[in-house]
Amino acid sequence: MKRIWIGMVLIVGLLHPLRAQEFGTLLFEVKHPNSDKVSYLFGTHHAFSKSFFDTLSVAKTKLLTAETVVLESLDIPGKNSEDIINVRPKRTSWKSYLDKDDLAYVRNLLSKSPVDFEKMLPAELHATLYRIYNIKKCKTRSDVDPDLSLDGYVGALAKTNGKALIGLESVAEQLDIMAKDLAGMPRRIHKRRLAAIVYRLRNETATVNCEEVNVYKNQQFDFQLEADCKNAVMLTDRNSRWMETLPELLLRKNCFVAVGLSHLRFKCGLIAQLREKGFLVTVLPSIQS
Repeated sequence: MKRIWIGMVLIVGLLHPLRAQEFGTLLFEVKHPNSDKVSYLFGTHHAFSKSFFDTLSVAKTKLLTAETVVLESLDIPGKNSEDIINVRPKRTSWKSYLDKDDLAYVRNLLSKSPVDFEKMLPAELHATLYRIYNIKKCKTRSDVDPDLSLDGYVGALAKTNGKALIGLESVAEQLDIMAKDLAGMPRRIHKRRLAAIVYRLRNETATVNCEEVNVYKNQQFDFQLEADCKNAVMLTDRNSRWMETLPELLLRKNCFVAVGLSHLRFKCGLIAQLREKGFLVTVLPSIQS
């Protein structure tokens, strides 16, 4: 089994909200009137990998011409998700969350994962199973893809080509954010969520819903730059923290910034916030026409 990773400028008024019928891209050019630097924003989806990114000829070229690649977090030995989870002293009582058959299935499914399943939290397990669902059922990766998420592949490609790498937050912070986002969720809800995704993974007759990944793959989403963010913990707060350092970095370096697509969307997103700070962001095709 493949390795499972756990692990989220415009002048005001210049750009209208991006709508699916008008734009089909994951890539945006970023400039500022007071700088000669040119940077790029790229929206990722963690379930995809090398085979998808390699089809995006323009995005890949912009990555390879950048000085610095900026990711949500960096895979640092000793500080990645598996290292953090595996040293936890407490084990999760999975019998309280999964029935006997589902528990046996999940244990077998994750038996070759470097992450100690027994020490994962329910939210982490759900995120992992959902990613596996997208990979297995929705075919987001090919058989020759490396054991890397799309973000991981971008980072590996940058490292291979001698690019400086910067992480906007640590993996430990990401795990804490995930826990905070679902803090207080009743156990019965965790059980219901886990039972649902395990059912969809185990049963060949279960309806396969790949709408989310298909929308991403076909670049048909609505950026809704004038809509409020719905999740303060996962989006609004994180974007605000990133914006404490990102604008200055974009003024000094030619950057390729690759973060989850949701972090580019809505009024709290990086596109809208960079616009407010006087940056010019323009739409670029991800693929050479």
